[in-house]
Amino acid sequence: MTTKDFAQHLRQDQRLVLLRILAEMPTYRANSSVLHTVLNERGHEPSRDQAKTELRWLEEQQLVTIEDIGEGAVLLAKLTERGADVAAGRARVDGVKRPGA
Repeated sequence: MTTKDFAQHLRQDQRLVLLRILAEMPTYRANSSVLHTVLNERGHEPSRDQAKTELRWLEEQQLVTIEDIGEGAVLLAKLTERGADVAAGRARVDGVKRPGA
């Protein structure tokens, strides 16, 4: 596996983890600061900017909706129905790792 392949695999896994975190939240939403902290607890160590970039990517795929609540400093992400389906493995989106068994 090349460095580029590994980086791509890591991004795809981070996207799945973000969707799963949101799926676990009582209201299916969380702010980017909380999501960044939980990503770190689950073995990923992106910068805050990288975490927000992945959230924006998920928004482009219609897997989350984003509300800017801090002039770009803090984003509020909410899982969409499609995002919940991808997190549970009921739907597939290129660029998001499929959940394992």
